[in-house]
Amino acid sequence: MKHGNELKLAISAALAAGLILGGCGSGGGGGSSSSGTVGGVQFTINTPAQIAQESADDYNNNVNGLITPETLKRWMDNWPANRPAGITGKLIIFQISSGPAGAEFIKSDGVNVFTYQTPSSKWIQTRDNGVIETQSMVPDGASMDALFKEFNIDPTKDMIVAAMGTGSNPNAMAQGRIWYALRYWGVDKAHLALLNGGNQWINGNGMGAADFQATASTPPNNGTFSVKNLKVDNTQLQATVGDLLKVLPGTNRNNKGDGVLIWDARSLGQYSAGEMVEFNEDTDSNTAGNQACATAFCAPADPNNYMWTFQNGGSRQGHPFGTLQLQYTHMLDPTKGFSYKPKAQLAAYLNGEADARGIGFIDASYGLVGTGNAYQPGDTLYVYCETTFRAMITGMVSAVILGKPTRFYDGAMVEWNSLSNIMNKEGTYIMPADSPWRTDVKSFFRPAVSSTTVNTRNITNPYASNSNAIINGDKAYKTGETPASGGGTGGGGGGGLPGNPCGG
Repeated sequence: MKHGNELKLAISAALAAGLILGGCGSGGGGGSSSSGTVGGVQFTINTPAQIAQESADDYNNNVNGLITPETLKRWMDNWPANRPAGITGKLIIFQISSGPAGAEFIKSDGVNVFTYQTPSSKWIQTRDNGVIETQSMVPDGASMDALFKEFNIDPTKDMIVAAMGTGSNPNAMAQGRIWYALRYWGVDKAHLALLNGGNQWINGNGMGAADFQATASTPPNNGTFSVKNLKVDNTQLQATVGDLLKVLPGTNRNNKGDGVLIWDARSLGQYSAGEMVEFNEDTDSNTAGNQACATAFCAPADPNNYMWTFQNGGSRQGHPFGTLQLQYTHMLDPTKGFSYKPKAQLAAYLNGEADARGIGFIDASYGLVGTGNAYQPGDTLYVYCETTFRAMITGMVSAVILGKPTRFYDGAMVEWNSLSNIMNKEGTYIMPADSPWRTDVKSFFRPAVSSTTVNTRNITNPYASNSNAIINGDKAYKTGETPASGGGTGGGGGGGLPGNPCGG
């Protein structure tokens, strides 16, 4: 099937002009921790491989990462006696939403166990990476400190559990954003857990009616802990637009030997800009109105009517070169409160295997990649979706369950699709033709049929030397230095800590 964006000349010109940034080794995910010293204080700098953790085959055996309701109930019944080794503080449960009647909130005891309602809006922030302002990014240091104060958290002592409340796709996404924000800011993996399954399922499967209450705990708003106390740099968990540009191949083919696997968690309809759909894409709210397939994948009734795949007033739809697609919904079991599927099944997906329904990783040919043709040993995974909410689910699979080095492209397609030499509804081009940050030259895409649908974006600097402003600012907040502004691998909090490994 043809990909009709007709950008061959533009791509060649951009490559000749050196506008497309170069490679990034093995993706910046391997190796072990390093260290840096600022003002006489030593910081541990972790790679994605160090940040990841592998689950036990039986989730019941986990005491962090992905835990079961049986484990949580054991903790709740006698926290001082049953808490994991090394945990000396409270059990803090962040619940995204209320559960169903009779199982609204996991029960607090007001002494050792506290359950707070924390919707996803608390764990995201609109931020500027130096090139573009993007919605739904990881919160900055001051915002994280405000959360620690609101809920009186000491993440060096407390165990923090992210729970969905009512199990759903969006609540599983938000659950992942809690893990991501805390881990990015340096909270140790031993102090973080995700509760597997929503309240409608765990009530009767490991927990009972006596384990729930009607209301959440009231936040005390008296905490004193700061992320500055965490002498750990986990910022490699986030991939910038510059990082993603550096690891993409020059053509729309996955390169198994380049040390990266780039995972598109969106629907096949969005990945293909409406050229193909998946048989159950009606589970994704962005694909309403398209017929179901009789087989696993099929061409839609009208492949020229593709604007249903667009979100957020985007200028185009499609995917970055070389990415593989497997929709996030396949990671969860909706019959069990949207809990994660067994580890063996998730590992099979990552290996390129198709399940009994014929679902597995797809490449740009819209065919299954086949066993052994997805993740390769040593790969770093780059995960994304539209706003890196759906990719929180695929990222939890790769980083928390399967233990693979994982980086979250937090800007995601809402950012990626904006960095285009395409006209917006105000009649101006979003990015100038000679900007080095044009992502359209590294993408398969189909543009919006009319510029009147394309939202205006806040482009900070289309000629910026790097896209590290968020990461540099976060490093500087933690170390107390002036944020670095230089590009390359320098910068990262004034020079005391190493910069972005890909220099993006």
